[in-house]
Amino acid sequence: MAAAVSLASPLRRVLHVPFARRAIPTSYHFIPSGRCHAALSFAAAAAGDSAVKASLDRNAAEELRSILDMAQRASQRRDVFHTNFLTPPIVKECMLAIEKLADIKAVAQGGYPQAERCRVSVGHPDCMTSNPDVVAALSISGNFRLEPCSHGDFLGAILGTGITRDKVGDILLQGERGAQVLVDPELVDYLTSTLEKVGKVGVSCTQIPLLALEYEPPRTKSFKTVESSLRVDALGSAGFKISRTKLASLISAGDVRVNWSPVSKNGVTLKAGDVVSVSGMGRLKIGEIVTTRKGKYAVELIRYL
Repeated sequence: MAAAVSLASPLRRVLHVPFARRAIPTSYHFIPSGRCHAALSFAAAAAGDSAVKASLDRNAAEELRSILDMAQRASQRRDVFHTNFLTPPIVKECMLAIEKLADIKAVAQGGYPQAERCRVSVGHPDCMTSNPDVVAALSISGNFRLEPCSHGDFLGAILGTGITRDKVGDILLQGERGAQVLVDPELVDYLTSTLEKVGKVGVSCTQIPLLALEYEPPRTKSFKTVESSLRVDALGSAGFKISRTKLASLISAGDVRVNWSPVSKNGVTLKAGDVVSVSGMGRLKIGEIVTTRKGKYAVELIRYL
């Protein structure tokens, strides 16, 4: 089966297809775009329109519209469709929205219980009697004892073969042994025959059962800080134990994300539940926020180790 690869590949026709789905008969007709907006309006109102608008940027909102349009097609055609791998905020919003729609079942799968990046399958309940097989696992093995590689190194090597980011799920590092990677099943043959090196280390890439994945619940450390502001530079510097100046430079370099979306300004205001990630430093979740009598903010910070 064709894999999604770069424009340099003869398989390039699949590269930018936003969502995978089963073959559609020639008599199939897509629902007009107006239906898509109607579906979004209905689901957003049911799930809380202000919450959806507040938590999604324009690109994410367009992605949500596409998913809801897909859900409506699945309901009308009594079929099942699948998204690519989605970031946690998109998964959360689309599941909240779809559950308000009639005659639609949605399942999010990332390959293991704690998966962050997931694919969402939507379909008529009569057609989804079991969870679709939409995630595959690969083992990338090599001798990384002298040349340790990071999450970014493995991701860069995979994307370097021409595959797009939304075809790749979580990457589970295994120290000097390598890593395990969740991918679209369509990519298995392509990656196992193409991926030969991560960094300077020669590797072998083989498919493994999902049950063979080695993962642990994330280790966290919780602590509290009192700040005069809820800005990302204030809470981020406190959570990652670096200066505001250092965090500001990381923001300018594009190395800081809030809820998996890059931020470009130091003054972005955070709220409970937001996740701040810094390249090479991990992630920080904003916990409970309490306003003190002096007008400051006592914030619980949860650092992922």
